Amino acid sequence: MILSVSGVVLLGIVVFLFFRKDGLKPSHCFASTLFGFYLASTAIAPSIKAGGESLASLLGGIKF
Repeated sequence: MILSVSGVVLLGIVVFLFFRKDGLKPSHCFASTLFGFYLASTAIAPSIKAGGESLASLLGGIKF
């Protein structure tokens, strides 16, 4: 649950920065939001979630 909330917050910040700095139009933001909601309800959603968790664990294991 924490990973999904963190991912949503991170993606929200990225979309907001694109909107403010790179000229992302509100229609593009709306379309990408709808795409995310529709993608989350498809059969590929568990694979995307597993890939995100795998990437998070990979990045979490990096020692600086």
